[in-house]
Amino acid sequence: MSDGERIALPIVLVGPMGAGKSRVGNRLATSVDAPFIDTDLRIAERYGPIDEIFEREGEEFFRIIEREVVAEALREEAVISLGGGAVLHPDTRTDLAELAVVWLKVSREAVRPRLAGGNRPLIAEGGLDRWSAILEERRPLYEAVADLAIDTSRRSVARIVDAITERFGGTR
Repeated sequence: MSDGERIALPIVLVGPMGAGKSRVGNRLATSVDAPFIDTDLRIAERYGPIDEIFEREGEEFFRIIEREVVAEALREEAVISLGGGAVLHPDTRTDLAELAVVWLKVSREAVRPRLAGGNRPLIAEGGLDRWSAILEERRPLYEAVADLAIDTSRRSVARIVDAITERFGGTR
């Protein structure tokens, strides 16, 4: 991209586990020549694996450190992927009101193979039914913060990136 076509940053990706935030974020960052920040990876780098944080310290502690990492990331000129539950914090929702936010949606059928074999603490017990329940709890929050919603169930990453760059002023 030339400077005249540069996309406004940050662009933030939100959505449930398995929606493709990391894959889309990586590709989008490459296409707009920006850094990519996955807040879950940043948390893991600083505090250890997320499933171990949940086991050792509990979800409440995790949400505290998640908020700190998210607040820091949202100040950077980057493509940012937030963990599925980051929108639970009201300060994060307030921060997102000023930014370009993309809600990556995914159907239950499409997410099933994406979650297979993972170690995601919130769905360790309950599997896909638990995933669906979490999505229904968070759906109003994703909807409230999003400027653009894209269903990733049957779209290629390239087409998703094209839709995001088209919406927010950049071209590939």
